[in-house]
Amino acid sequence: METLLDIRALHVGYGAIKVLHDVSLSIGKGEIVALIGANGAGKSTLLMSIFNDPKLVSGDILFKGQSICHLPTHQIARLGIAQSPEGRRIFSAMTVEENLMMGALHQKSNIQDDLAMAFARFPRLLERRNQHAGTLSGGEQQMLAIARALVSRPQLLLLDEPSLGLAPIMTRQIFNILGDIASSGTTIFLVEQNAHQALKLAHRAYVLSSGRIILSGSGDELLKNKQVRAAY
Repeated sequence: METLLDIRALHVGYGAIKVLHDVSLSIGKGEIVALIGANGAGKSTLLMSIFNDPKLVSGDILFKGQSICHLPTHQIARLGIAQSPEGRRIFSAMTVEENLMMGALHQKSNIQDDLAMAFARFPRLLERRNQHAGTLSGGEQQMLAIARALVSRPQLLLLDEPSLGLAPIMTRQIFNILGDIASSGTTIFLVEQNAHQALKLAHRAYVLSSGRIILSGSGDELLKNKQVRAAY
């Protein structure tokens, strides 16, 4: 399998505070890879470091064999990586459609095609395309955050806590959508506290604890692992 993202011996911190310690992982093209761990383990920091914010203390990050840790964030995004961040970070005062158009700013394709793709994937957003994003429900806002990332047509989609604050029925719906997205050819790196849902979806997974990878394996293997079941 072709390696799409390769993280090697990553050390990351904020000033004197070290957050990630010698983290190495890889993501193959077409995979869904999950990263699980307790709150404060460093999961979001790892995702943000892929976009060079915060900057690496040492180590390397390669995308399609090219080191990207020296590139500015906007150039990394143009290579084919998009993120749906923790907390969604939608533009509340803009409409749903305007939010989606922001995600497609760097696309060279017809923006109407990108919008049509997003609305086909998320019909509820089509119903609310002229509604201010801040008036959407939590689940609808999460759909918007994912759709906004998808309209840039990424090869690699980074998702940070997509189930955070959602009711169980909406969580299941979001994870079903993620499975469909992966089936269409988009590689997914999923950071998630809901270990059960994440491991059910993932081909492979890593467990992060106190900034270190302590376990890895297939999603099914970790789902059955007694240590993982007890902790998460």
